[in-house]
Amino acid sequence: MMVRRGQRLVPLTPFHIAFPVDDLEAARAFYGTTLGCPEGRSSTQWIDFDLFGHQIVAHLKPASEGNKRHHNPVDGHDVPVPHFGVVLQMEDWEALAERLRNAGVEFIIEPYIRFKGEVGEQATMFFLDPAGNALEFKAFADMGQLFAK
Repeated sequence: MMVRRGQRLVPLTPFHIAFPVDDLEAARAFYGTTLGCPEGRSSTQWIDFDLFGHQIVAHLKPASEGNKRHHNPVDGHDVPVPHFGVVLQMEDWEALAERLRNAGVEFIIEPYIRFKGEVGEQATMFFLDPAGNALEFKAFADMGQLFAK
């Protein structure tokens, strides 16, 4: 996929994110099985996953008390911050939503169309991994709306 950077079109490159989890085996089951992410390298302290071509790394960090989640209002919903995810093609987003429903994943924000009829209209859904990390997966009927103002 090509994206516009200034006046140039450049290839979209994979991102990398490392995030804390309090149970590597629960992370392995959730990301590997529930989300279907192929596993890469791992150790007793971390696991690499391929999240739709992006490198995400679950790092072991014991749970701590008082990790209160922050939310910001967006389109009538309380969006958890921080969160991460991937922008998918619509058919892949729909398939993932169905996969998550079938796996019994509890949504923070159920799959729906945000900004319907407006600039930036997008499908979105939010849920937590077993360590409480918030994930958002979205899709655009028109991928050109990704950075629309």
